Amino acid sequence: MPTFSYRSVGAGAAGGVIEAPDRADALRELLRRGETPSSLEEVSSASVPRTLGTPKAQDFGPRVGSVWMKRADLAMLVRELSVALKAGLPLVQALRTIAKQGRKDSHKRLLHSVIEQVEAGKPLSESFAGWMPPFNELTVNLTRAGEASGKLGEVLGHAATLLDRDVKLRRTLLSATMYPMILAGLVIIAVIIVTTVIVPKILAQVGAQAAVLPWPTRVLQGFAHFFGSYWWLILGVIGGGAMLFSAYYRSPKGRLNFDTFMLRLPLVGNLVRDVAVARFTRTLATLVNSGIPVVAGLRVTSGTLGNRAMESVIDHVIEQVSAGKTIAQPMEESGYFPPMLVQIVNLGERSGRLDELLMQAADAFEDKTESSVKVFTAALPPILVVFLAGIVGFVVLAIMLALSAAQDAAMTG
Repeated sequence: MPTFSYRSVGAGAAGGVIEAPDRADALRELLRRGETPSSLEEVSSASVPRTLGTPKAQDFGPRVGSVWMKRADLAMLVRELSVALKAGLPLVQALRTIAKQGRKDSHKRLLHSVIEQVEAGKPLSESFAGWMPPFNELTVNLTRAGEASGKLGEVLGHAATLLDRDVKLRRTLLSATMYPMILAGLVIIAVIIVTTVIVPKILAQVGAQAAVLPWPTRVLQGFAHFFGSYWWLILGVIGGGAMLFSAYYRSPKGRLNFDTFMLRLPLVGNLVRDVAVARFTRTLATLVNSGIPVVAGLRVTSGTLGNRAMESVIDHVIEQVSAGKTIAQPMEESGYFPPMLVQIVNLGERSGRLDELLMQAADAFEDKTESSVKVFTAALPPILVVFLAGIVGFVVLAIMLALSAAQDAAMTG
């Protein structure tokens, strides 16, 4: 898609770049955003950042540094700044007040750097963009929208709420998967111990008494012998397979194929889809409600879904919307989004209440996500228990059949 460079009219107005099918569409998009361009020229897409409506975070300038910060701490920091600004404190004073509170040295260093940049005349959004992580593109763009609208405190409150909800969702998913992961680990350890330590000792005594062992016993004996003799080879294959999978997963095509496969899995696919839909709905609603154009909001939202297959659908939606189509139509054609969300988006576009309806839909889809997590938590442990019971049952059957064969051989002998 062609890229256009523009300069805006007005005191202190800056310029930027915008993607559009042609110059007329680019001009209409700028006018819709309330900007009057004094110049609008097509440039090479390779020489400018990929931007439409809201710039990518890297477009704000060079990085200053990065600091590791928990998402919950970042949400707390943004919330405190929002509260301070709503209380009427100037921005620099609000930042200094937050920096004086009990925080890690690295967090204080980040805040002091932001304060220095703001005092030097940089916008807060540009100062945040210099520190990624912990700030991400979503936080930076919301901050920029708050600065542009003059409602920085309110918009930062929306950003903090979005971060809090994301933290809650991640904790819910972690608590849902922790027990199944522990149980799966115990299953693997139990099988290895039984087949490599206990079974060989029993079969060594029984095998000498029985002329012909039953096939379950021979299978178990062969597995125990192979694992005991070639454990180093098995570990090497597992390690090599993990490295190959990691490299494949990091490639764009591999990540897309794997995420598509995850969506098709029973139980897991529903959970992954519900999580992505809940994030999409809440994030887009917050962005649009904060004054960010829909297309720019879609582009920022695309990076928060956590599933490349659904992100590719959003990229297609952006292309279709940029070409003049509605958001709902390509969403419906993808088959990944629930019909209710498609209808809500369609109604929101027609009525001009997209942000309001998306906010209401976000509550419903987050409740649905919690239900999906509960179903996943309730269903997976019994499946693992049945799997463990099947393995243990096969081991016991192989040993019992071997004992029976040895007893028959002793009686006939």
